Amino acid sequence: MSCTVVVDGFFGDGGKGKVVSYLAVADQVAVCARGGVGPNAGHTVVDDGITFKLRMVPCAFVNPDTKLLIGPGVVINPEIVLKEIKELGIEDRIGVDPQCAIIEPKHIEADGKGYLKEKIGTTGTGTGPCNSDRAMRIAKMARAVPALKDYLADVPVELNEALDDGKNVLIEGTQGTYISLYHGTYPYVTSNDVCASATCSDVGIGPTRVDEVVLVLKAYVTRVGAGYLEGELSHEEAKRRGWDEYGTVTGRQRRAAPFNYALAKRAAMLNGATQIAVTKLDILYPECKGASDYGKLPPEATAFIDKIEEEIGIPVTLVGTGPGVNEIIDRR
Repeated sequence: MSCTVVVDGFFGDGGKGKVVSYLAVADQVAVCARGGVGPNAGHTVVDDGITFKLRMVPCAFVNPDTKLLIGPGVVINPEIVLKEIKELGIEDRIGVDPQCAIIEPKHIEADGKGYLKEKIGTTGTGTGPCNSDRAMRIAKMARAVPALKDYLADVPVELNEALDDGKNVLIEGTQGTYISLYHGTYPYVTSNDVCASATCSDVGIGPTRVDEVVLVLKAYVTRVGAGYLEGELSHEEAKRRGWDEYGTVTGRQRRAAPFNYALAKRAAMLNGATQIAVTKLDILYPECKGASDYGKLPPEATAFIDKIEEEIGIPVTLVGTGPGVNEIIDRR
């Protein structure tokens, strides 16, 4: 039994939702907790042809036996949390830590104008201003919101007890390494650290309890908002290559660039990665669409995977070949 952390190695938008949802089912995960920043992160899951776009609830919801938790380090918008709980029908298996800070209308208003919106290009979800209030010790806590009362849970205790009982635990990170407040392209970053160690702190798991860190790397690089992007392509060229994407939360067009081995290697170092999940290989090599056998991939695709392993020195254990939960090659 193990504790696995899933984080993004680039700028987010890498397919963590797909990887988390697959692992939740494949590894019969008992508990999945979401760390990270807040509803400024959108995770997409395609299950049985239905697309789910989540901003608060862990993507492990696809396994009906998995307990879902939101860690105390996350800032939450109660309206979004309650909406997702109802839509997914998970009222009996979701827990929100009472220490989560609450995004209020004033935070959303502050995030939608001025420096944050115009210079940094934030999502406008109120996440940064809420984290600012939290640092000033004036933020409202989840325990003070009546509508959340039935869902409050001591997330660190539940996670650690699950590990003590020998159960599989999955920790879902958000955003990406290079928009980390500490390790990203400052000031064009999110309002907290989002690397593996910070995600563990968000949910209350100590470093000695982690067995695996899965670094999610998309087959090309994208980012939303302002900030440097090495090798950035024109929108026209990105579209020609099939890399024309739009943000889950904002709907803004993502900027795109080719796979960056140097950034990937540094991200592996910063996160202490033990495995790599490469996603959207089918976009880079369309003939890989829906493939389930690594041995049947075209030579250029396996050469790409081989180069990632050679450059970074970590095995690629998961290869995404389509948007569906099970459109993945598991090499573990």
